[in-house]
Amino acid sequence: MTPADLSRTVLHAVRRAVDEDALRAPVPARVRVERTRPGGSGDYACAVALQLAGPAALPAREVAALLRDRVAGTPGIGRVEITGPGFLNFTLDASAGATGAACVRQVLEQGLRYGWGAECAGQLHRLHHRREVRAAVVAGTVMKLLRAQGARGRTTCEGPADPGWERLGVTVDAHGRPPVPPVETRPVPAGATAAELLERLGADATRWGLLRPAGHDRADLGEALLVQGEANPLFLVRYAHSRARALSREAGRLGFTAGYDQDVDAPALHAALADHPGVLASAARHQAPDRLARHLETVAHAFFDLHDTCPPLPVGDEKPSAAHRSRLALAEAAGTVLAGGLSLLGISAPEHL
Repeated sequence: MTPADLSRTVLHAVRRAVDEDALRAPVPARVRVERTRPGGSGDYACAVALQLAGPAALPAREVAALLRDRVAGTPGIGRVEITGPGFLNFTLDASAGATGAACVRQVLEQGLRYGWGAECAGQLHRLHHRREVRAAVVAGTVMKLLRAQGARGRTTCEGPADPGWERLGVTVDAHGRPPVPPVETRPVPAGATAAELLERLGADATRWGLLRPAGHDRADLGEALLVQGEANPLFLVRYAHSRARALSREAGRLGFTAGYDQDVDAPALHAALADHPGVLASAARHQAPDRLARHLETVAHAFFDLHDTCPPLPVGDEKPSAAHRSRLALAEAAGTVLAGGLSLLGISAPEHL
């Protein structure tokens, strides 16, 4: 793990803490890590907790503890300590490859259900929502997330379901006014019905536009959702999935298959895959599908970093090697996580794009 990798890992931990509402502070543009000075602890040190303590109105050591809990266990990091007024000290793990390999194998074994768990096992939920398209899509998606964590439940609506909701993958178990508060989301602009959105954007872009923003934020349902470029997060995520599938097809034509035979220097992607179960549990617990959408963007960015810096396929006169097999396994794991996450959001994951 390089200092740049470690910096990205700590920055990702800050974003997670903010997303989970454990830390209320602006996310810095970058996090600086540096070699530990003589006599210090570990290989690298970081003072980001001291930087965030003021805006967060928390002691620096408490901020450091929040970040330590979210960084600990990341492939490539052996130990995280808090020293002095709130410095984070990192000792790198030379045997990180075994941890990364275990995660990749787990993803490939569990497939689209990787990350499903028992966070909400035994719980019964009744999600009630207004007769409005965004509320209906969010409630239905939250119920899918809860069921993926072992819960049972049903969704109800204040009035009869809009006929257009079915084309958006929304089902309503009953309607009326039960004694539960409605799912709170900011409505779409007046006149934006399911039928109008479907005609203008299609089902996938409509669902992403409704689910990607946090419930209290405005849903951006403009034409940018249809742009075929990496500046469009929906395109980025689906394109990353289709590229992962294309790599497997091309590897088959070259006569080799995936197999994690040796470590791959891709800590950001390893970390994103390892984070996936926690993200699914958090999205269900907080009834916040936007957390999953943002996480899929993180996985997609990390996948393209692997794709560009450690090509999974041989180039030129190269012969397929153990390194290529391992990179391909990691790419396939990323594609699997992307497909599983998109499925929970009710969005298709095309093999070709």
